[in-house]
Amino acid sequence: MLTSLTRRTRTATILALAAALTVAAPAVDARPGGGASMGSRGSRTFSPPSATTTAPTAAPMQRTQTQPSPGMTNPGMQAPAARPRFGGGFMAGLLGAGLLGALLGGGFFGGLGGIASMLGLLLQVGLVVLLASLALRWFRRRNQPAGAGASYARTGMDADPGLNGGPGAGGPAAGLGGMMGGAPRPPQQRPVQVGPNDFQSFERLLGEVQDAYSHEDAVGLRNLATPEMAGYFEEELRNNAARGVVNRITEVKLQQGDLSEAWGEGNQEFATVAMRYTLKDVTLDRTSNRVVATEPGEAVELWTFVRSQGRPWILSAIQQTR
Repeated sequence: MLTSLTRRTRTATILALAAALTVAAPAVDARPGGGASMGSRGSRTFSPPSATTTAPTAAPMQRTQTQPSPGMTNPGMQAPAARPRFGGGFMAGLLGAGLLGALLGGGFFGGLGGIASMLGLLLQVGLVVLLASLALRWFRRRNQPAGAGASYARTGMDADPGLNGGPGAGGPAAGLGGMMGGAPRPPQQRPVQVGPNDFQSFERLLGEVQDAYSHEDAVGLRNLATPEMAGYFEEELRNNAARGVVNRITEVKLQQGDLSEAWGEGNQEFATVAMRYTLKDVTLDRTSNRVVATEPGEAVELWTFVRSQGRPWILSAIQQTR
């Protein structure tokens, strides 16, 4: 009887601890973005923002809907395997077959009468080299006009090789990719002037996004952020609801801010701002309103804002610092 009671008590204790851990297991950072780097920065999505006093380094994007462009790399993504060039694997395979055939006494094309001597091997290698040279020459001659046109287009459109350290505007890889139907070339960038009114907008958006997130206002978030960022926020809010918790953020105050970079692409303008701000960030149980977690009262992040011509700034990305 005593053993049975002990087992029941032990089981009940384990279940109670598991339930408590399930309720009180918030994200590492409960504020919008969850402590991750997410969103899009146009053609600079996979390029690190320029260092500032507030945020010397930034973590690469972990979640984004932007596709990498030619010449742009993401440290968190594995580079695709290099494709063999024309005449590489195919000709090497033929040469290997010829050498193997010669060593076995069969020759390159079945022997040509059983030639297996060194002279026969040299003749076969010479034949392969001649065929490869003719094929390569024909291929170059066939593609020369298109290649010259792409080079001229790059020279005319991208005389400025990227502004403010932007990812390669043009370049051989970009021109060839567009000519062969690959990924499009990154859009041409231009400098953008950011003034006091813009900085006021950035500070206002910092507080409004946090407030809408705290009140689980999906409509407000869609008005303050791009559809991509609003989608990430709504996903986080659904996860909170499934776990039975709610995140409350109050007393958001910007302490220091630096402009990292500002640029334009097409009819859009971007600005990445490093911000150090204080806040009160707690996670509550939805049923009992009990505090289950308290987050650090200060954060340093890089927020990227975007606006179209005649439209206000909205949030486009949040990046964490390292």
